[in-house]
Amino acid sequence: MGVDLQQLLDPGYLGDLRARSMEELRTKRSECQSVETGLSLLRRLVQGRLDIVGLELARRAEGGDPGDLPALIARLPEVLSDRTTSPGVGRLPQMMAPGEMPDGLEAELDGIVSAAQMADLPSVADDELHGVAEALGAFERKVSEHRRSLFGCIDAIQAEITRRYREGEASVDALLQ
Repeated sequence: MGVDLQQLLDPGYLGDLRARSMEELRTKRSECQSVETGLSLLRRLVQGRLDIVGLELARRAEGGDPGDLPALIARLPEVLSDRTTSPGVGRLPQMMAPGEMPDGLEAELDGIVSAAQMADLPSVADDELHGVAEALGAFERKVSEHRRSLFGCIDAIQAEITRRYREGEASVDALLQ
């Protein structure tokens, strides 16, 4: 089961950070980081599907043979590697685990185009394929916006933790006990 992203993004989730204990702050930061990691993975899945749909659209525009599977496979590394750098905050993942996937987003992606449907793209009508590309692009923007919002939460929590150490309200020694 995933997590409720809207709950994490609700202003009441953070509340008055100064009134929260260090344990609460660390727990909330960890929750947000885990969900952000899950969203990062989801975003990569969306981008991969969008790249493959784009490859199929390009094949059609170039008049390529829909049955030429070896040509498609040969182009996949080139197409899928073109996003090795992307715009945005460029943060390294804080966690190596897959993270928490927010409720409903994976199903929403599969509702646009499932992994099984990706294998059958040559049989999809042009207008439908363009619609899939538009829907994937909109979904990628939505996921990216959720990530940016979570980064805001993580930054606010981290700023409060840093303030406490800087102003002597928290001690590194307490971590060692």
